[in-house]
Amino acid sequence: MKKDIHPNYRDVVFYDTSSEYKFITRSTIETNETITWEDGKEYPVYKIEVSSHSHPFYTGKKMLLDTAGRVEKFNRRYKKN
Repeated sequence: MKKDIHPNYRDVVFYDTSSEYKFITRSTIETNETITWEDGKEYPVYKIEVSSHSHPFYTGKKMLLDTAGRVEKFNRRYKKN
C-alpha cells in the first residue's frame, strides 16, 4: 500500500443550525471550532444548515409555494389566440 495517499479521517460533530440537531461521524473536513460531546470528549464541529433532521423530504413537512402566480403566468404565456 502506498504511503501518504489516504485521507486523515477523524470523528467530527455535524451541527444542524436550523433544528439544533447534532450527530457525530468520521470525516476529513477541516474546522477550527470544537464542541464537547455527550461522552465528555472534545470534537471538532462543523455547522450545516440542512440535514435529514430538518429537510422537508425527510421530515414530511411540505413547504408552501405560491403556485397560483406560476399557473396564471403559464396560462397567459401559452394561451391559444
